[in-house]
Amino acid sequence: MTQDTVLANATLVLTDETVRGSLRLSGGEIAAIDSGATVPPGAVDCEGDFVAPGLVELHTDNLERHIQPRPGVDWPHAAAILAHDAELAGCGITTVFDAMRVGSIPGGKARYDAYARGLASELWALRETGGLRISHFLHLRAEVCSETLPEEMAAFGPEDRVGIVSLMDHTPGQRQFRDLEKLKGYVMGKQGLSEREFEEHVDRLAALQARHGAAHEARAVAEARRYGAVLASHDDTTTAHVAISAGHGARLAEFPTTEEAAAACRRHDIAVMMGAPNLIRGGSHSGNVAAASLAEAGLLDILSSDYVPAALLLAAVRLGALWGDMARGLATVTAAPARAVGLGDRGRLAPGQRADVIRFALDGDTPRLGGVWCRGVRVA
Repeated sequence: MTQDTVLANATLVLTDETVRGSLRLSGGEIAAIDSGATVPPGAVDCEGDFVAPGLVELHTDNLERHIQPRPGVDWPHAAAILAHDAELAGCGITTVFDAMRVGSIPGGKARYDAYARGLASELWALRETGGLRISHFLHLRAEVCSETLPEEMAAFGPEDRVGIVSLMDHTPGQRQFRDLEKLKGYVMGKQGLSEREFEEHVDRLAALQARHGAAHEARAVAEARRYGAVLASHDDTTTAHVAISAGHGARLAEFPTTEEAAAACRRHDIAVMMGAPNLIRGGSHSGNVAAASLAEAGLLDILSSDYVPAALLLAAVRLGALWGDMARGLATVTAAPARAVGLGDRGRLAPGQRADVIRFALDGDTPRLGGVWCRGVRVA
C-alpha cells in the first residue's frame, strides 16, 4: 500500500483551465481535488508550481537510441531499457508507447535486421519483475518498404500491449523524403554510403516498394486489427494520402508533411500529431511543414517527443504560450494522446484517474520539473 500524498497550494492544470488548489493521491488514483491555497498538515506545499497530468508519449525512438548508442554498438538490452525508462520518468513522461520497427532488409551494405520481437520480450520481462518506473505499451512501426514485414508482425499478438501500428513508407522521392538531396545528406552521413551506393540504395528501395508495398500495407492494417491497436498513418503529404489512410481506418496521423494533409486529416476526424522538436526548432529538419504553422491554423492536436524526450513538456509549455492557454497546451501531451489511443484512465486531473502526475515550475519559458508520480509513487 502506498502512502497518501497531498500536493497543495498548486496551480492545477485541468482540462480547460488552471486553478489554485490541491490534489490528493491515494491507492494509485487521484482521490480528491480541492480549490484554494491552503496547505494541510503533512501536505507538500507546491508554492504555486504547476501540477499537471503525467505526460503521454505516443512515438519515441528513444529506446532504439539506448540499445544502439552508436552505429554497430549493441548495448546490453536490460540496461538500455532501464536507462530509457528512467530518462522518460525524469522528463515527466508517465506513459510511453515505445516505437519499434518491424520490417527489415537483411542484405546489402545498408542492411538492417529484425530486433523488435526480442526487445519487446525483454521489456515485458522487466515489467513483470516490477523493474519499470512508468507505464509502457508498444508502437510497432510497420515499414512497408522492406523484405520481412509479414513474419515480423506475425510474431506479436494481443497479449503484447501493442497500442499503435503506424504505416511507414520511406521510399525515396515521396512523403518525408520528397527532397532527394536532403535524403542523400541524411543517409550518406548516417550509413557512410558513396554517391554510387546511395543511388543503388534508392533504386533498391523503389524496387522493394513496387514488389511488396501494397501487400505489406494491407498486412499491417490487418495485423493492427488483430492486435486491437490504433492504426496511424505516417508522413501523409497529400489529400490522396489522407483518403487512403482514412480508408484503412487510421485514427492518428503522425507528422503530416503539409498543411494540406493536416487539413484533410481534420475533415476525416484523424488526430494530427507533430514533433515537439519541430516546434522548438521552429521547423522540420526534413524541410516539411512547421508544427507552429499547424498550431496557428488550429490543425495540431498532439505532440510527440520523437527523438528528444525532454522536448515534450517544453514544447507543450510553448504551445500554451502561443495559444495563450496553458491548459490547452498541456492537453496536447496529456488528454489528447490518451484519448487518441483509448486510454480513458489517464491524461486528466480528475477523481478516479490514475495518479500519474507531474509538478513543474517555469524558469522564464522553460519548465523545471519538481516531481513525477506514477500511480501515486514518486518516480523522479
